[in-house]
Amino acid sequence: MDAATWGLIIATFVACFVEMVEATTIVMAMGYTRGWRSALIGTVAALGALAVVTLAAGYALANWLPESALQLAIGGLLLIFGLQWLRKAILRSSGRKAVHDEDAIYREEVEAAKAAGEAKQGLDMFGFMVSFKGVFLEGMEVVFIVLTFGLNANNIPAASLGAIAAVVIVLGIAVALRRPLSMINENLLKYGVGLLLASFGTYWAIEGIGIFRDGRESLNWPGHDLMILVLLAAWFLLSRIFIAVLRKPVAAAPAAAGVPVEVKK
Repeated sequence: MDAATWGLIIATFVACFVEMVEATTIVMAMGYTRGWRSALIGTVAALGALAVVTLAAGYALANWLPESALQLAIGGLLLIFGLQWLRKAILRSSGRKAVHDEDAIYREEVEAAKAAGEAKQGLDMFGFMVSFKGVFLEGMEVVFIVLTFGLNANNIPAASLGAIAAVVIVLGIAVALRRPLSMINENLLKYGVGLLLASFGTYWAIEGIGIFRDGRESLNWPGHDLMILVLLAAWFLLSRIFIAVLRKPVAAAPAAAGVPVEVKK
């Protein structure tokens, strides 16, 4: 495999790894509190639904849109997703938003499961629906990442390989440890994934602007794929600037006579 293929596999692996950690936390909480049978059936049902969505969406995108329109649509969506992830990463890194805590999420899911009452014999619908919803919603982002990266690189198998490797490794770690994967620095991973999505999204969206030109051909970047590294560095620099600015203390308003002012840090 060449460097481009390895880059595609690594990008999809890291992005999908984050989503699978969150889905696994939800399924583990349901399994230990409501029963593993219902949690696993919900997981399998969600994976089946995701497979159908992947096939339908992949076929539609690959066959109904010209290349430049595909790049514009997928690049724009990637950019939106990437900026959302970057926004959260910037707020967390600057101290304006609480860091993502898998242990806390696990405790919340367990408390919600216990509050729903005793688990029913047979198929427990609460455990089934929560597991299905968690895996399906997190999995939709995995599907989106695999399709966007795979279609633009014209290599769906390599993108799928990265996603499958992420699923297998996360499940393997979860089974071995039998607890939430809180030891993984998920916040740092999300920061990196946000940078990747924003960079690739910018690259493909600008290429896709060619749909509005005569001939509807994609635009070409100077340096071609090497510009992705430049965009990655640019988004990283911009994010660090935002983090530095947001870390500055908020100026205190003048205090009324005899009334102390609380200074935010």
